[in-house]
Amino acid sequence: MNREFAASRIDVNAFATAADTLTGETPVSDLERLGSELAEPAADTRVTWEATGERRAGGDGALAPWLHLRVEATLPFVCQRCLTPVQLPLTVDRAFRFAVDEETAALEDEASDEDVLVAARDFDLLALIEDELLMEVPVTPRHEVCPVPVQLSVADPGFEEAEEAAANPFAALDALRGRKPG
Repeated sequence: MNREFAASRIDVNAFATAADTLTGETPVSDLERLGSELAEPAADTRVTWEATGERRAGGDGALAPWLHLRVEATLPFVCQRCLTPVQLPLTVDRAFRFAVDEETAALEDEASDEDVLVAARDFDLLALIEDELLMEVPVTPRHEVCPVPVQLSVADPGFEEAEEAAANPFAALDALRGRKPG
């Protein structure tokens, strides 16, 4: 039986049993959480992905559904040094094992090195793609070499001069009391 799978609603067990592969390109504008992290709207930017299902041995040795996910995108972030946009490539290449229910997934995920998710008849692959890309975003995106000179000084020389030139507020109080400041 030939089944068609949609990225927004995959029957994980059927996908793995069929050892099927889904590929696609998703506009970044469809991934709202990821889009909110970008320096500018990336209307024409696309995320390229491939998901392959298979059944192989899990943590307990029994056959379990697996999903191998590959994702690539180059996205504009704000450079944390020069505050201009920087195009950064993000790549995901991970395998996920699926468990029967939430409790089993939580226990097996904690006890193994594998990522364990809950198998569902309507698993949202696009949400997983977005989650994985968000985890790949660097904490401090930056250029290797910034295109504009970066001001590394934290002090403004004019600031100290202005502070010295400011009148002493206590001198004004002394003048009110009739004493000469001295």
